[in-house]
Amino acid sequence: MSRTVSSWILSSARSSIVLQGKGRWYSISIPNRNKIKWKLIFSKMCPYPAGSCSLDSTFSLPKAFRHTSTEEEHFSFQLSPAQINDILRAGELSHKTLDLNGKNANSVLRFESNQLASNSPIEDRRSAATCLQTAGMMFGVFDGHAGAACAQAVSERLLHYIAVSLMSRQRLEEIELAVEAMKPVQPILQRHRHPNDVEYQEITSQYFENLRVYWQHLLDLDTELGFSLEEAMICAFKRLDSDISLEVQAPQESELMRNIALQVAFSGATACVAHIDGVHLHVANTGDCRAVLGVCEEDGTWSTLPLTRDHNAYDEFEIRRLKREHPRSEEKTLFVNDRLLGILMPSRAFGDVQLKWSKELQHSILENSCDVEALNIYQYVPPNYHTPPYLTAEPEVTYHKLRSKDKFLVIASDGLWEMLSNEKVVKLVAGHLTELNVQRPPLTFKKPVNLGYMHNLLLQRKSKGLASLDQNIATHLIRHAIGSNEYGEVDPEKLAAMLALPEDLARMYRDDITVTVVYFNSETIEDYYRNH
Repeated sequence: MSRTVSSWILSSARSSIVLQGKGRWYSISIPNRNKIKWKLIFSKMCPYPAGSCSLDSTFSLPKAFRHTSTEEEHFSFQLSPAQINDILRAGELSHKTLDLNGKNANSVLRFESNQLASNSPIEDRRSAATCLQTAGMMFGVFDGHAGAACAQAVSERLLHYIAVSLMSRQRLEEIELAVEAMKPVQPILQRHRHPNDVEYQEITSQYFENLRVYWQHLLDLDTELGFSLEEAMICAFKRLDSDISLEVQAPQESELMRNIALQVAFSGATACVAHIDGVHLHVANTGDCRAVLGVCEEDGTWSTLPLTRDHNAYDEFEIRRLKREHPRSEEKTLFVNDRLLGILMPSRAFGDVQLKWSKELQHSILENSCDVEALNIYQYVPPNYHTPPYLTAEPEVTYHKLRSKDKFLVIASDGLWEMLSNEKVVKLVAGHLTELNVQRPPLTFKKPVNLGYMHNLLLQRKSKGLASLDQNIATHLIRHAIGSNEYGEVDPEKLAAMLALPEDLARMYRDDITVTVVYFNSETIEDYYRNH
């Protein structure tokens, strides 16, 4: 890393008073003569109390690579290419979809995912699962703020709520009878996890009990037809957010469970979940994660089809929605400095009860809790807080019928979209696909096959540059997101600098990034249209 680049990063960081990223932390600006002090009202918090599991090291940079001091004499950007790759590839996850015969009859061919932390610990989460008792696959990206607790809980629970919402009445009755008889219940989902992904083990039983209360509620509705997929996703989002709010108000079995419930409710998370069943694609979005479809047109050019809208102060629909829901006297205070009530960037999110509850309820819950300051939970009511709730977890659901020209779906937290446009992301994925197809010719074997012949084939592949290419497309996108120069090319020096930034500076230049890319099986989609 040249001294010029490293000095520029340090000097610009020292002189900066505003986070250069989305600045999602709850913050308030306080004028003070000739400068502005930024006071964190809800700081980054570790969601794992003493005695529970910790994600401090998960997907974060190894200590040898991350700096903790911003003193220039102690500061170095020297990372080898191998170290850079180790950092970028630490969170890689991929899965190819096969049926029992080893063939792919699913419209999802495979998916690839990755994460890169900026916060410590990372506040983003992701989920991927195959539905075992209903049809389809689900993929979710969750962007936490004011800590990772809410994103962690939502990533563990939301897909189950959606799956339960889609079950037939008969299947729900069978599950309820099995639970009553204390018999094993067949899994609802097959989760596809990274080895470092963990769960709140201490509270899993309570999560299951509340999920059971939800399916009992569905049985009480006494409807034979059930929900449409759109209705199921909306109902699941809203019910989970309601449960998060109620759990912190209910008595808990232990102080640990109480602390987790508090941290989940008083932190927040946006969510984007895709459900894919054959040619039917539904995307439910709450907040500012984003889902974008990559489309290959007949002439070979690529186009972009956004399937979500960012729910924030820049969206006219959101502004009008909030104005409809609150008195005209509040129109000028709903969004201040492009934040909801001057506090929060997204206008829809899970958790964040301090923007949903009355002042009295907030005071009652926090007054009767243990040392909330130790959990980094602070009482702060913004000005002009008159008619809560100001925030909702209700998603917008988009339906799209897949065509053979729809090649892939990118779901990512806004840490990616702040760095790369929709069009740039689709172009990078499409280019990566082309490079892989060119550089990975099919292995055609001449019989009899011997080791020398196989070795020569592999050498041919390697000589064509395949070894230098990120195999995981999510890694490829993250590499470009943080390392691209003004020409759209990866600058090794900039990439090394962005990865070696100290923890206290990293958040000023980039956010947590989580990316999942789902590739579609064009042959399966074409077969559907031939048979219908």
